[in-house]
Amino acid sequence: MENKQTYTISIYTENTVGLLNRISAIFQRRHINIESVNVSKSEIKSVSRFTLLVRLTEAKVKKIIGQIEKQVEVIKAFYHNDEQTVYQESCLFKLSTDLLVDNDEIQKVINNSKSRIINVNKDFFVLERSGSKEELEELYHELNKHGIKQFVRSGRIAITKEEMPVSEMLKSINN
Repeated sequence: MENKQTYTISIYTENTVGLLNRISAIFQRRHINIESVNVSKSEIKSVSRFTLLVRLTEAKVKKIIGQIEKQVEVIKAFYHNDEQTVYQESCLFKLSTDLLVDNDEIQKVINNSKSRIINVNKDFFVLERSGSKEELEELYHELNKHGIKQFVRSGRIAITKEEMPVSEMLKSINN
C-alpha cells in the first residue's frame, strides 16, 4: 500500500468567480482535507495561481490533478513533493505592548526567532515571522506563554526548485 505524503498542488487558472468552490468540491467529494490554500496572481499576466497543500498518496494526487484540469477555467495543474519545492508560511502575532517594556524574555524570543516588529502602539504590538510550519508552531508556543491577543497564519506559498517554464507551457497549450 502506498504511503501518504505532503504534496503542493499548483493550479494556473483564469480568474473566475466560483472556481475555488468547484475546486474545493473535488476534494470534498473524496473526503480529502486541504491543509492550506493560497490564491494569488501568477508570473503570467491575467493568470491566477492556486497553491494547495494536501496529504495523499501519489496515485490519488494524480487523479485529483486530472479532475481539476477538467474545469474549463483551469489552464494547467501540477503537483510536487516537499523535496521538489521551496516553501514558506507567514504569521502575525498581536501581543500586549507591556511585554516589550516589562519582559526581557520577549526581546530574546523576538531576536532568536528572526521575527520582526511591524507595528507598535500603546496597547499592542504586531510581530511578523515567515518560515516553515514547524518554526512558526515553535514561536507560537513560546509567545503563548506570555499571552497572545491575536494570531493568524497564511497558507503555504511555494515555488519549484527545478526550472518550470510555465509561461512557455501555457503558450503551447493556448496555440
